[in-house]
Formats: sequence, structure tokens, C-alpha cells
Amino acid sequence: MRLPKLRGVHDEAVSPFATLVRAPNPGPMTLDGTNSYVLRAPGSAGVVVVDPGPSDAEHLERLAGHGPVELVLLTHHHPDHSAALAEFARGLGAPARAVDPAFCLDAPPLADGEVIEAAGLDLEVMATPGHTADSVSFVVPDDGDHGSVLTGDTILGRGTTIIAHPDGALGPYLDSLARLKSFADTAGGAVAVLPGHGPVLRDLASICEDYLIHRAERLAQIRAALRELGEDATVEQVTDRVYDGADAAVRPAAEASVRAQLVYLRGRA
Repeated sequence: MRLPKLRGVHDEAVSPFATLVRAPNPGPMTLDGTNSYVLRAPGSAGVVVVDPGPSDAEHLERLAGHGPVELVLLTHHHPDHSAALAEFARGLGAPARAVDPAFCLDAPPLADGEVIEAAGLDLEVMATPGHTADSVSFVVPDDGDHGSVLTGDTILGRGTTIIAHPDGALGPYLDSLARLKSFADTAGGAVAVLPGHGPVLRDLASICEDYLIHRAERLAQIRAALRELGEDATVEQVTDRVYDGADAAVRPAAEASVRAQLVYLRGRA
């Protein structure tokens, strides 16, 4: 099968077991575009595709061109990751699995701690809710550099992720970051981050630490805003204070983040 030349998009081998195929859907929330991943052990004919992304014919053809698709996996339900799942999986006769049964085809939902055997790999499922209630990460086996984790939108290659209440929640998100950091700390070396958007990162532990520090700083800013504005301040008022000067394109994301933080703080009061 001859692969089409995509619009500035190319495949990138990011480990001996993983190839990044970026979808052509860049934007303020998707950064360079959705990162789809093709996973296989060296020598395996079949592949696993994680997050087929948007319904773009050329992108899906490129994914399919890597080999027979044994399984399609989903990190979470947001359309920029899942819109093409049904057409892609059905078109290839492959099962699809996600936490949410609505996105499963001919296969059961994913379970935390489960090990999936496919394409010559043993992929561990790690529940990492917070960005969404159904967010999961996938641990790819050790490749000589202590392995890698596909994090979906729980960790991004650039910037920080949005937590949109009520599907997203800050408490579970902080717990997920702590869990990922604990996993990385016990790995004995740097664990690579294969994110849902942006470039691949090479040290999961340090990224989780940075994320946790960032969240603590944001919560401190929210608390300070509430002291000035009053405990009954609205999402809009707090956003104006904390995200003063933010680009209009990301204002909805900023408000969603503030809302999630206010729910978190008020729930702990």
C-alpha cells in the first residue's frame, strides 16, 4: 500500500515500539494536532492503533498502512481523539476498546491494571481520570530506556491540560499525576511521555512534578482571588483576575479550569 503524502504531517518513530502519526487538526486546544500512535513489537506484522483521531481519510489511510490492525484503543472520549474510532475499526474489522462502553466494538471496556496482549506487546492499562472521567494511560514495555507511557491528554507535550467540570475533576487529576509520578519514580530511570498533543517528552517523573507545582500555584492564585473578590465570586470574575490578558481563543478553557478549581476548593471547605 502506498502511503499518501499528508499536509505537512509525517510519521515519527518515537521508540522501538511506537510510531507517532499526527492528525492534520491543529488548533488552540489541539496544539500541532492529535497524536495517534501505532504500536508493535519488532517483527510483529500486526499493530495496535491508539486514538485514531478525527475523521480524516488521509490520516486514517496512513494509520492503516502500517500493517494489519489487531486492536484500536482510546485514551478518552473527546472527539479529537475518538471521532474516527468507529469508522476506522469497523472498516478494518478490528475490535476497539475504551473505558466507556459506548466506544467499545466487539470487545469489553478497559480495566485498570489490565495487561493487553496485542501486536507482540504487553500493554498495561493505567486509569488516570481527571482530564475526563474515562481517561486512561497505556504503559509500553521497557525499550532499554525504562519504557514509555501514552498519556492522552492527562499530560501534554506542551502546556497543561484543561479540566472541564463536571466530566473532568481536579481531585482525581491530582491523584492521577501522583500515580504517574510514583510509577516513574520506581522505574529506575527516565520514562518517556507519549502525549496526546505536542512533542514527545523524555522524563515522566519531572513532568509530573512540574504539573503538580503548576496546579498548586494555580490553586494559590484562585484562593487569593477569592480573598479579594469574596468567597461567592463567580467563575467569570475569578477568570478575569487569574487569567487577565489571556487570548480570547482560550478563554473558554480558562473558565473551565477555574470552574473545576472552584469546585475542588469549595468541596474541601
